[in-house]
Amino acid sequence: MYDRSRIASLEIERDPSDLKVLGKRLSGHAKPWVMRSVFELVVTLGLLLAASTVMLIGVQAGWPLVLLLAAPAGGLLLRLFVIQHDCGHGAFLPTRRANDLVGACLGVLTFTPYRVWKTSHASHHATSGNLGRRGTGDIDTLTVAEYRSLSRSRRLVYRLYRHPIVMFGIGPAYLFLLRHRLPVGQMKAGWRPWTSAMGTNAAALALFGALSLAWGIGTVVLVLLPIVLVAATFGVWLFFVQHQFEETSWSDEKEWTFHAAAIYGSSFYALPRLLHWFSGNIGYHHIHHLVSRIPFYRLPDAMKETEALRGIGRVTLGESFRNVRLALWDEDRRRMISFRAARKLASAGAV
Repeated sequence: MYDRSRIASLEIERDPSDLKVLGKRLSGHAKPWVMRSVFELVVTLGLLLAASTVMLIGVQAGWPLVLLLAAPAGGLLLRLFVIQHDCGHGAFLPTRRANDLVGACLGVLTFTPYRVWKTSHASHHATSGNLGRRGTGDIDTLTVAEYRSLSRSRRLVYRLYRHPIVMFGIGPAYLFLLRHRLPVGQMKAGWRPWTSAMGTNAAALALFGALSLAWGIGTVVLVLLPIVLVAATFGVWLFFVQHQFEETSWSDEKEWTFHAAAIYGSSFYALPRLLHWFSGNIGYHHIHHLVSRIPFYRLPDAMKETEALRGIGRVTLGESFRNVRLALWDEDRRRMISFRAARKLASAGAV
């Protein structure tokens, strides 16, 4: 029988029963408000359109400083991605059909085939924090023992993959501009992934062609490419922070439970209010993983209902930059550590 008193008094334990009760309690927020959803979509699209138009006009007029607007415009495109993400969870609108329609349309703007991404992301939610089911929709993470068992060349590949220039520079560009053009990971799953990927490609190409006819291909590339790259980098950064922090949780197949992995394996990214707005509150990630059908604009309310969640997996803006060094899961100490820390442990003969 669930100990409801501990949940009610905000004393959260790692007991799966208590966490399941917490999930049921927070599920009261898992209902979209249609007018609010429409408002958030219209405002975000409108601001992105306005910023992009100013940039197009400015570039044609020879005002290079207008490209500085790529930062807020990229933030707005990221916000559209979060809305698309909510559609994939069935959290943005009341019906599956409406969510899928809006999500597919937004996928053209975010360069992300909606159905392909939706399937991959669902797998991420179902396996997050499970050491035995890594590799789908997540950031590749090795344990200390696995890393030490690799050859020198494979260690080098993993270190390069984990380098900030690759992780937050080359990686996001490759992911959104190239990898998303094919249904990677689902290429043998029938025609639906291909329809999603090729349909998104065709629609994006048509949009690019129409803009190029109106503004010139050079102008369009100079404006759209920075916006997409900023959004891609911000997106990958957020995904990294959400699961790659020192006190995150990984477990083997026997010990893993969905509710514990959701709460303890996902962070609360404590950002300034403006950055929470641009990132669509996705920083409340432990709540999102626990109840993925909560619309992004209702996540702060869910947090207020259970204040104890503010102290679990909390990562500040400053801490998030320091967490970039974390690259390996230490199974003995049950925390993420850096390559340097792993070397020190090996030198000391600690593991």
